[in-house]
Amino acid sequence: QVRLESKKLPIIHHSKYVCELPANHRFPMGKFPRVLHFLLKDQVITEKQVWVPAIASKDLLSCVHTDDYLNKFLSGKTSEQEQRRTGFPWGTVLAAEAALQRGLACSTAGGTHHAFPGYGSGFCLLNDLAVAAKYVNSSSKKKVLIVDLDVHQGDGTAFIFKEEPAVFTFSVHCGKNFPLRKQESDLDISLEDGLEDEEYLSTEAHLPWLLQTFRPDLVLYDAGVDPHWEDELGRLRLTDQLYRRDLYVMKTTVNQGVPIATVIGGGYSRDLDKLALRHSIVHRAATQ
Repeated sequence: QVRLESKKLPIIHHSKYVCELPANHRFPMGKFPRVLHFLLKDQVITEKQVWVPAIASKDLLSCVHTDDYLNKFLSGKTSEQEQRRTGFPWGTVLAAEAALQRGLACSTAGGTHHAFPGYGSGFCLLNDLAVAAKYVNSSSKKKVLIVDLDVHQGDGTAFIFKEEPAVFTFSVHCGKNFPLRKQESDLDISLEDGLEDEEYLSTEAHLPWLLQTFRPDLVLYDAGVDPHWEDELGRLRLTDQLYRRDLYVMKTTVNQGVPIATVIGGGYSRDLDKLALRHSIVHRAATQ
């Protein structure tokens, strides 16, 4: 960890524990280090704003995931069928802690919201948003609002917290996209295929109301870029106005005195550099 010199600067978390996969893999893990690369290259941040987390312990993960799943996962004994279900890292707990200390923290990874307690799904092995929310709630009794603007519903997160009053799940997603079988979030906004910027941005009106009524102590924001029109799995038609979306979510939250930690969520393209730059939109908005 590197101490920050100014509390006014957003904190960027970077996980260096990533898998190297071919560039044409459908879920390009190489995008994570590229996000950090472009943030440093374009001088959006400096090295002094980067914290590197430790690897999550089994004790931490067991607050969400079952012992049977974790034992098989950590020992490399998941079956071929179970592996096929997931498709694939994270460090969101550190981002949550940093946000509670400083007000705003942004991860260069995270958003694996399809993982359930007993199995992985949809490129998600462990549910970082759920683990971070559970950790914050159990360690300090804080209420957590999860704002999930990935194009896919955060079904694993919704399932995990369906009977947890201290965690509110809010998902805005493409209704006809994955997963086929949706779970019930505390608030779901289902969008039609082909939706464009202005109609999409109008859904932001729910956020001030949620902050005022639920009164969270922390917001976890999944800033997925797969609603973008160039995304290979998205089915919506958003442009780089994603910047407006991210700036609105962070400004609205911070202006109400609520700490916010962001993760990059979903985004799918064979062009890793173009994808990494798209994922960096939330970090660029954070500097404002």
